[in-house]
Amino acid sequence: MAHTFATDVLVAGAGPVGLTAAAELRRRGVSCRIVDRLPARLPFAKAVGIQPRTLEVWDRMGLARAAMEAAVPMRGQYLYINGAEKARTDLSVPPEVPYGFAALPQYETERILDEHLGRFGTAVERGTELVSFSQDAHGVTCRLRTPSGAEEEVRTRFLMGCDGAHSIVRKGLGLTFEGGAFAEEYMLADVRVDWDLPPGYALRAMHTDGAGAVDDVLVCIPLPGRGRYRMSMMVPPELSTAGRTEAASDGVAHGLQTGRGPELADIQAVLDRLSPKPTTAFGIRWTSVFRISHRIVDRYGDGRVFVAGDAAHIHPPTGAQGMNTGIQDAWNLAWKIALAVEDGAAHPGLLASYDAERRPVGEEVVGRTVRHAVEGMENDPDDPATLMLREAQLLVGYRGSPIVDPAGEGRGPRPGDRAPDCEGLTERIAGYPMRLYDVLREREHVLLLYGAGAGPGLDRIVQTARDSSGGRLEVCVVLAPEPDAQADADAGIEADATLLPAYVDSRGEFARLYAAGEPTAFVIRPDGYLGARFSPPDPQALAAHLAAVFATGGD
Repeated sequence: MAHTFATDVLVAGAGPVGLTAAAELRRRGVSCRIVDRLPARLPFAKAVGIQPRTLEVWDRMGLARAAMEAAVPMRGQYLYINGAEKARTDLSVPPEVPYGFAALPQYETERILDEHLGRFGTAVERGTELVSFSQDAHGVTCRLRTPSGAEEEVRTRFLMGCDGAHSIVRKGLGLTFEGGAFAEEYMLADVRVDWDLPPGYALRAMHTDGAGAVDDVLVCIPLPGRGRYRMSMMVPPELSTAGRTEAASDGVAHGLQTGRGPELADIQAVLDRLSPKPTTAFGIRWTSVFRISHRIVDRYGDGRVFVAGDAAHIHPPTGAQGMNTGIQDAWNLAWKIALAVEDGAAHPGLLASYDAERRPVGEEVVGRTVRHAVEGMENDPDDPATLMLREAQLLVGYRGSPIVDPAGEGRGPRPGDRAPDCEGLTERIAGYPMRLYDVLREREHVLLLYGAGAGPGLDRIVQTARDSSGGRLEVCVVLAPEPDAQADADAGIEADATLLPAYVDSRGEFARLYAAGEPTAFVIRPDGYLGARFSPPDPQALAAHLAAVFATGGD
């Protein structure tokens, strides 16, 4: 039976998650439409914090520079309780991590992603709403309502629901969304203040009652612009939206609420109570009332339809985990759908790995942010270094995934772990040392061969890589800093009459960070995670691993 598809993928929702999904699909040559029911981007700084891992994602996408130029660095946080400074946390990452923490208002994040998507000839279809859908073994039939009110039927191979906490896609799939809501409501405001708090530092100021319970709170996150912050604080009774929220219709009380927003006097009253120094608020851009729920779906997709971001998980904004987690949902799913769209390219079980990999991440984030919201991040039992890496989302991993090799034992990153960056890779033409992420940028699946020299063993592993991936696995060589290594790099490494890219680990950083003391093969996925590690390189083991990802992988 013939099936005609109007597009390969329909993305519902054009927030940061949907824009990431659409941009990654288009970057890989997949046809895509992205629709959003709103007529324009909202001017709200809802999500603000940008984690180092998200900047690594944006590096691979080609928009890290634009994001950094629009953002401000996040250097740390001051904690005040009852007017007294209790702690100062400095946000830092290990020197091999290429990016630090940043603050960028959501409207700027969406602008940057939207412009990036436009480079691929795709624009968001504003004012267009997904009304319903049905799927079969071959595709998804979607019904859209256009700005004119007319309805359009679109046939697509896959549907991605990035349509937020009240997701039509989630409801259409019949997914459960278990969890609860916090009784407290919060005011959000984008304002300026005239204090002299050090630039780049957030402020968390609390008041506790006689029993030690928190009864008043102020959180200020720096934004681009002199003295500008996104502030959140408890809602006074006269601004409460309880019992009259939009969320009541579907039982999900989460996000910006309708009704009268806070005014400058409401913000100033909280600053008068909690600011560690006298200050005046001015230059207000927007305000709203915000409610928080914590929920997660029972599965991240069904058949050809998937959910990502707030459509799959919602939780307190503690640690700026929400948008960052959703962006990584979209990135994980996009490269898998792009492979599945190619006829005969993906293993039939590849798309199922999206739920297997990302739902445990969502569960952990929901649980952790709820604990931090109730108990405070300062009471987290992890040591400070581990806590910092986890909040930076550098510890997110997929060990145990059906498409990565068993983690096994040993030092260094294991299959399923993030592939760390490193410095000091020299190449025969470049007059400067490169980072590993420079080598990986604009590549998809990569086989890194450490310590491999020319010869029949290299020929076999390279041929296996090509045959078992249908030519989709690129091969690069990293040479140990030995006397003949630079000569090999200068000449290139030849296998099967093909010159392989070769880099010298001139500072030994690759060997140290990857714990590679002997010839080793590393498979690095498009999302920057290790799929497999073989020491010594083993063609049969490589073919078996690739068979879980590519349809051409063999037995």
